[in-house]
Amino acid sequence: MASESDIRDKLAKLEALFARGATEGERAAAGAARERLQARLSCESISAPNAASVTEMQYTLPDVWSVRIFVALCRKYGVHPYRYPRQRRTTVMVKAGPDFDRTVVAEFRTLHRELTAYFNETVEHLISDAMKSDGDDEALEQRQLSTKSAAP
Repeated sequence: MASESDIRDKLAKLEALFARGATEGERAAAGAARERLQARLSCESISAPNAASVTEMQYTLPDVWSVRIFVALCRKYGVHPYRYPRQRRTTVMVKAGPDFDRTVVAEFRTLHRELTAYFNETVEHLISDAMKSDGDDEALEQRQLSTKSAAP
């Protein structure tokens, strides 16, 4: 039986083949093989086959963008996210096997870091180019401190 890393390597190659497939038949064959490998990977490592090793986990995420990424990753790996009535929109519940943290959550952390960096770069660009300012709030704090110390 192939190891998880071998399956992931094959999956990456199939995704590349699917993206550059010259004919519709090649894309269809690569897509079908990719779906089979994803199903096999999700069944073996994330959603445990027996009910005894499946646990319910709650994730509280910082914002709506994080929730969307997390839910998309869960669905990609065949894990069904849900929310109980009256839970916050940033709370996501999943029932998954013990490898869930090692695969989905690790990939989520990487994507979340990239998304945060992208948002920071975008905001910096908008502030510097569109508003012609540096947006530095440290100078504002220094001004407030000097005003308080100068008052009698």
